[in-house]
Amino acid sequence: MKTRSPMNKLSPIAAEKDIHRKEALARRAGLSGTERIEKGLALTEHADSLPLPDGAVVAGFWPIRDEIDPRPLMDRLRQKGHPLCLPVVAEPHLVFRTLERDGDLVAAGFGTMGPRPEAAQVRPDVLLMPLAGFDRSGNRIGYGKGHYDMAISALEQQGPLLCIGLAFAIQEVDHVPVEAHDRPLNGILTEQGYRAFG
Repeated sequence: MKTRSPMNKLSPIAAEKDIHRKEALARRAGLSGTERIEKGLALTEHADSLPLPDGAVVAGFWPIRDEIDPRPLMDRLRQKGHPLCLPVVAEPHLVFRTLERDGDLVAAGFGTMGPRPEAAQVRPDVLLMPLAGFDRSGNRIGYGKGHYDMAISALEQQGPLLCIGLAFAIQEVDHVPVEAHDRPLNGILTEQGYRAFG
């Protein structure tokens, strides 16, 4: 008879990252609904500061829980001539489907919404990424599922990729411990503006 293997314990780095994740998410959850709306709208004021190549395909995301809402910014980028897409949870990693104005959206995994399966798959040039926390060096804490880590690895094999985190300024932490698979952000956009890293 087979015995059950013991649960894998978090590595010291993953455990430290989990502490920072919980603290940053608690600060984010403490924002009022009005504050979240106002700060999400403020992202659009900084759209022109994003270092996006002309016509670059931009992957946004559908906000869940109390994440900053990227949709007003995405609409602004569409007006500036950027085709948009949204991620869909799939195996072995996220896929990105074209987001058409007024197109139907369906459940896309992890509580998000995305274009229907019939929508064309595209390779984004830019990822606007949700996150739990970030530090001044551009290191990012995700939600621990690894969806974006795997997608970034696959997308970078096909060409250059610009990774920009979207968050509230209060999600910044002093230091994010880095694991081998972690890739730093190229920049972070908060309600206070855009900061480039590296």
